[in-house]
Amino acid sequence: MLTFRLTPYASATWVWTGTVYATTDRTSRIAPFGHPMLEHLAVTDGARTLITVRERLAGRGDADPHLRIVEVGTYDRARALAIEWPADFVLVETRPGCPVEVTAGAARTTPLYLADGEGVLHGSWDMADLKPFATGISTREAARLLIYQPRYGAETLFTGIRRLTERAKAVFGGALYLHYPEPALHVRPRDLAPAGDVLAALTQTIDAALDLRPLDPATTVFHLTGGFDSGTIATRAAIRWPGRITTAALQVIGAGRAQQDRRRAQMRAALPFGKTDLLIDCADAPPLHPECLRVRGEAISPYEEPLFLPFYRLTGLIADHGAQALVTGLGGDEMVALSPEESEAVAAANAHISDRLPWLGADARPALCYSDDAIAPPAIVNAITLLSLETTAPPLLRAGLWPIHPFTHPAMIKFGEQLPLHWREFKNLQRRHMAAVGMSDEVCNPIERESFVWLVEHSLKTYGIPILERMLADGSALIDARLVDPDGLKATLAAVQDEPYDEEFHAKLLQVVDLHLATSAYL
Repeated sequence: MLTFRLTPYASATWVWTGTVYATTDRTSRIAPFGHPMLEHLAVTDGARTLITVRERLAGRGDADPHLRIVEVGTYDRARALAIEWPADFVLVETRPGCPVEVTAGAARTTPLYLADGEGVLHGSWDMADLKPFATGISTREAARLLIYQPRYGAETLFTGIRRLTERAKAVFGGALYLHYPEPALHVRPRDLAPAGDVLAALTQTIDAALDLRPLDPATTVFHLTGGFDSGTIATRAAIRWPGRITTAALQVIGAGRAQQDRRRAQMRAALPFGKTDLLIDCADAPPLHPECLRVRGEAISPYEEPLFLPFYRLTGLIADHGAQALVTGLGGDEMVALSPEESEAVAAANAHISDRLPWLGADARPALCYSDDAIAPPAIVNAITLLSLETTAPPLLRAGLWPIHPFTHPAMIKFGEQLPLHWREFKNLQRRHMAAVGMSDEVCNPIERESFVWLVEHSLKTYGIPILERMLADGSALIDARLVDPDGLKATLAAVQDEPYDEEFHAKLLQVVDLHLATSAYL
């Protein structure tokens, strides 16, 4: 939601230029992302200066971006209130002769990457802006990513680039120190009251999440993939704003394609959605196609959408429609997830995944013993959800779209955590919501699997294998760092072409491709 360069210990005054905040000595600048869903403001008590970039809240007037001079007590109250903002925010605080501080809010919607050099702290929501500061590969983070077990923390794939996690504070006085917050408190499932109406409570919680921000249905598009999560949110929106909700989706390929088309058509026909439905056919935009910006060598973050090309084209189509915001169903899986105590399958999931990946290099395997070291403490929002939001945000922002994720609203998370097991397992909450608003049995209980698995298989066999063969022939920073074993990778490529496709095993080659392309672009 912002980019900046900050020089500590400076005594110059901040001013608002009309587009950026800048110090009069030109050593520091803060550029808020320009969007109707965001606002920015600044206060100073003559010594300390606090600059806030944040999501707007519904029902509030426009914030004045110009620097306001206030008394010390007023400044302290303003800072205390700024930290309590219920939507996404980033605070920057400076004072003469002191380090600069940057604090992130709990409701993270976009990432904030940090890098320092020559006494200046740089920050951006787009990792590509910090490409000059990437100095090497973090072995531990690369190992996590190669086995599809990411961890939410300050570490990124590249040494020299850090992540400011939710509620964390960065202090920079020539060296960068990142301070994690205390763990967020969570609640446990409890018995439902005799008169408890779970679906009514879900509706009220969705409404609260949608009403938090000044959402305008005329300039907002809702994901309607056919899945339960986006369907739960979008169907509620259609009921609230009849005839005004535009939908969008990626059309899958493979066995579930026809069913996805039918289910989406039934949803749109059963409820008063708007006339416009924006679709990108994944058959026409397969990942790793030569037209993909990632394949063409652009500095696309390794944390951005793995299926980059179809998602990139969908965001462009939504932006061309004139939209300013996109509402998703991200976080719905985690909102009703089972705990390890509730499911042995969850507890054992991916426990031995590294044993099945012969391409893991000699330095990657021992690094996995430390994969949980230095990660962020439990957040209000599930860590996997926070990483998913970082995956989604940069392509949307480049297209001028602001992401909105109702399932990450704190009240929604607390609601899900308290639900009894039988409401959460198999996504019964979402299924029963869909049935209650009139969806057919095929919508609520689909038989076919609607998945990107066939798209990944097609893309790997058609475009991914040639990329990996060139990687083996020309070399890669991943091989040099002993993170990928070339002999194991070569044998796996032969198996992909000669043996039946194994989704759980072979699909993970997509991450090898993406990390190779990222290291090639950044290093």
